[in-house]
Amino acid sequence: MTNLHLIHVKQLSIFEQLRIEEALLRGSDLNVCLINEGSPRSIVMGISGKAETHLNIDRVKQDKVPVIQRFSGGGTVIVDENTLFVTFIFYKSALPIHRFSEPILRCSAEMYEQSWHIPGFHLIENDYAIGQLKCGGNAQYIQKERWLHHTTFLWDFRAENMEYLQLPAKRPRYRENRSHTDFLCRLKSFAPSLDTLTQNLIRELSKRFHVTPTNLQDLTWAPHRQSLHWVDL
Repeated sequence: MTNLHLIHVKQLSIFEQLRIEEALLRGSDLNVCLINEGSPRSIVMGISGKAETHLNIDRVKQDKVPVIQRFSGGGTVIVDENTLFVTFIFYKSALPIHRFSEPILRCSAEMYEQSWHIPGFHLIENDYAIGQLKCGGNAQYIQKERWLHHTTFLWDFRAENMEYLQLPAKRPRYRENRSHTDFLCRLKSFAPSLDTLTQNLIRELSKRFHVTPTNLQDLTWAPHRQSLHWVDL
């Protein structure tokens, strides 16, 4: 059975989370699942994201919302204390799947379906959705020997936060032209508590892997290239 280091934290800032993820991806050979329940409010753009086309910059600057450019691809999201983050980092031989985006997405979606038993939960294009409403967005980074897959789940969200984001020019077909609030749903509408979701996920992981609970302070990694940075608007 494959070894998996489980890191479960609460309210770790998304910048610090992404810093640790990049370090583990580039400077470690551990298989890791990192679960983080919440973060101070921040906007996170993919590595190729451009503030002028993804953000309502005047409003972001007015409310002093910090903006981060992560090292992985994917779109732009706003996160806060009601966001659930789940990240997997694996050595390519650890799972019997090809290290390409679609197999990784299918594998992770099946695991969430088995963990949460939420009717209508499924993978649609590159998103996790319940019916036709998005509840989780994904980004990936795939290297020759290792890959990372991280998801931002909406346990809850404030509609006003979505006003910091522009409607993306490139969007999934199933979204059509729906606004952010008409396109999204809250996991809290389908589960009794956030703790229930996280504990059910951990139980499912324990069926599939030899899980070792791991503290952040126990992690080490080699020097590595760093792409994560704050964005100066």
